[in-house]
Amino acid sequence: MSNRLSRRTLLRGAGVAIALPVLDCMIPSLAARESKEHEPRRMIAINMGLSFHPPNLIPTKAGRDYEVTRYLKPLNDLRNDFTIISGTSHSEVDGGHAASKSWLTAAPHPGAANFKNSISIDQLAAKSIGLQTRFATMALGTGISVSANGVQVPGHLSPSKHFGMMFLDGRPAEKQHRIERLREGRSVLDTVLESSRRMRSRVSRRDKAKLDEYFTSVREAERQLFKSEKWEHKPKPKVDAKPPVDIRDSNDIINRARQLYDVMYLALLTDSTRLITYAVGDSNSVATLPGVSMGYHNLSHHGKDPEKLEQLAIVESEHVKAFGDFLRRLKASKEGDSNLLDRTMVLLGSHMHSGGHNNRNLPIILAGGGFRHGQHLAFDRDNNNPLANLYVTMLQRLGLEVDRFASSTGTLTGLELRG
Repeated sequence: MSNRLSRRTLLRGAGVAIALPVLDCMIPSLAARESKEHEPRRMIAINMGLSFHPPNLIPTKAGRDYEVTRYLKPLNDLRNDFTIISGTSHSEVDGGHAASKSWLTAAPHPGAANFKNSISIDQLAAKSIGLQTRFATMALGTGISVSANGVQVPGHLSPSKHFGMMFLDGRPAEKQHRIERLREGRSVLDTVLESSRRMRSRVSRRDKAKLDEYFTSVREAERQLFKSEKWEHKPKPKVDAKPPVDIRDSNDIINRARQLYDVMYLALLTDSTRLITYAVGDSNSVATLPGVSMGYHNLSHHGKDPEKLEQLAIVESEHVKAFGDFLRRLKASKEGDSNLLDRTMVLLGSHMHSGGHNNRNLPIILAGGGFRHGQHLAFDRDNNNPLANLYVTMLQRLGLEVDRFASSTGTLTGLELRG
């Protein structure tokens, strides 16, 4: 029997309970718990711009004994590492393809002329954990990340660019130039902030509120600049991997996706960032795969044509296989007494039900993160569960103290942590 005491141990007597101070015999268990609480937690969100053909992905049966669909067969060995979620959406998000702007924000009516976006979950999380890594967030592909001001964070499709940012130091003169530019940015911000403070005494209460919001944004920018300068003085991590050569063939979409998965894997392995978004586009491409002769976007509007459906299935199956291989690499990478997959939530899905511009009943898979997976969580297809409930669960798993996000009503029912 262990002789360790919990920090919450109480002395009881005569109806009175007194909490003990921290004793030496409590320290081992306390240290172990605090170590567990401070394990790095990560999140990746992958959006398929043209979605999936739902019957090939989503099982008809809910629960843990669901049938393996065509697209899930390559993931069968990972069955207990992911959860399929159906019957969720963002209640006021519409507009077909335009809904991609709101997939991680749940901002309503993205197709409207007066649309104003809100912060995405990765950028919200970055406010809490982004300063712990060299890069607060990383945006790959066509861009689904949105800043606090509602501005899309540019994504990049070049694997070599991302690799260089993470692992190549460049010449000393270039490094010094980057530091000087960062310091110039901080100097400009200092000047602007001082001018704004002087202005504050001469404006209305409403304008003061706007200026306070502006001050907050400037201070956040200052924090990021200070962090960036600090990291410039630290050597970048070394990896046993050759810099990727960007694929020039725009139709070679699967191999390019695999390159970007390689970049994401190295980013997590070296703890260069803990928050990644990847928007898979390629809508104008004719995938260089055996049996595919038509454009990807055209195939997504198949109209139930058997030939188009089969070619679409070839493309989408390869995307799922690449996703599965990425999960396996994370699972095989040990980190302490766990692995990268257990400490990384990997969200795969889309803002559309399929290629037909319907923004209800979204296809969603959540892998990793230490949840009790191996199930199909099927919610009401007519009265969808808020997808933002999943986002609240994910943000809490990252350590954020949030109860609501956008259109959420709580956390996602049925998604529980492993015991």
